[in-house]
Amino acid sequence: MNILVSDVQQVYRSSTTDSFKVPYNPAMSKSDTVYFFGTCLIDLLYPHAGLSAMRLLADAGIRVRYPQGQTCCGQPAYNSGYRDQARKVATAQLAAFPDPIPVVVPSASCAGMFRVHYPRLFAGTADAARAQALADRVYELTEFLAWTLDFRPVDSGPPLTLVLHNSCSARRELGVADAARDLLGRLANVRTLEPDHAYECCGFGGTFAVKEPEISAAMAADKAAAIAATGAPLLVSQDCGCLMNLAGTLGHRGERPEVAHIAELVWERTHGS
Repeated sequence: MNILVSDVQQVYRSSTTDSFKVPYNPAMSKSDTVYFFGTCLIDLLYPHAGLSAMRLLADAGIRVRYPQGQTCCGQPAYNSGYRDQARKVATAQLAAFPDPIPVVVPSASCAGMFRVHYPRLFAGTADAARAQALADRVYELTEFLAWTLDFRPVDSGPPLTLVLHNSCSARRELGVADAARDLLGRLANVRTLEPDHAYECCGFGGTFAVKEPEISAAMAADKAAAIAATGAPLLVSQDCGCLMNLAGTLGHRGERPEVAHIAELVWERTHGS
């Protein structure tokens, strides 16, 4: 089967938008307390990424609240067309984050679900205003650290070259891809590379990888080859789904750069463990 990856990638390139950036809100930048949304992948597979993210926020002088009632954002059901089921899951998140403080999310994908799709999911319902209010105070982690807090980490690590993969959600849905590069650029001893065709999808896309495995695998293979060609010993991203997909693909190719969520990398560089 000849998979026209270039055709799929052209769709992703043409869908670029930054229309869902959160406008600068002085009240949010002055808040000394935030909610933290843990995400399913961090909860189940990458807990150290979540802990690192919360430690970085604390390092920046922010008190972190982690509501125990939070669950999934509802994205898998929503992307699969199960709107009623997604709304049921999402309703629980509306209740979990009631106070008018920022909600920081260490995943552009989940942040995009809150910010972009919750208003659509609840449009015309009694919860529409509540969904919009939540969407207006959701921030992806690097966006909040770099652009809202102007966080300036002190790099205590040795010289390091790494390759950055920005997820489609960060690049297209939220328009915050530059925040990750900005944050890494504040680490004095870190050199950040981007692979060729950096704007192209890694092929994961949640349920897309299950529904279209051949297309997904071909896209992941192209992305993995571009990452390996940089020669960087470390791959970082702000989305664990991308990291999981790329780590697996690189491993199958016999090319094994280390992978880390950007929060883990920044915490390790600034605290030595």
